[in-house]
Amino acid sequence: ALNGTFRVTTIGDYAKTNDQYHGEATVYQTWTISSSCVTFQECHGTVASDQGWTAPLYMLDGTVWYVKREVPDWERCQDGTAFSGLQTSYFYPVNSYGEFTLGEPTLAGREKTVGPSGACGLNSPLTITIPLRGDRLS
Repeated sequence: ALNGTFRVTTIGDYAKTNDQYHGEATVYQTWTISSSCVTFQECHGTVASDQGWTAPLYMLDGTVWYVKREVPDWERCQDGTAFSGLQTSYFYPVNSYGEFTLGEPTLAGREKTVGPSGACGLNSPLTITIPLRGDRLS
């Protein structure tokens, strides 16, 4: 299981918009993670962010954790309309070399947000992917 408080940083300098590097703001959050495991591979729980959202957390392969949530008004159009995005954060524990290692206090992964196809009159969805790092605080 993964439990505790983590300082989570999405590193905007390495963001990709539709697979092209495009800088975004770096965001710092504090996540409180609470989970329990059904088996050594399957775990479920919640993540509460100091930004005011709470979302379900799960792991199904014994390695990668996932958090999925809807981000309201994520994609803003020139005509003033806005569309929600589906944000998926996925991460796993790593050692100081960035290698997957169970029990390490550092998390590495990505945050991927996808808007709906057809939003803002465009046929393909807006997709932004940003590297994610989590450091255990407690």
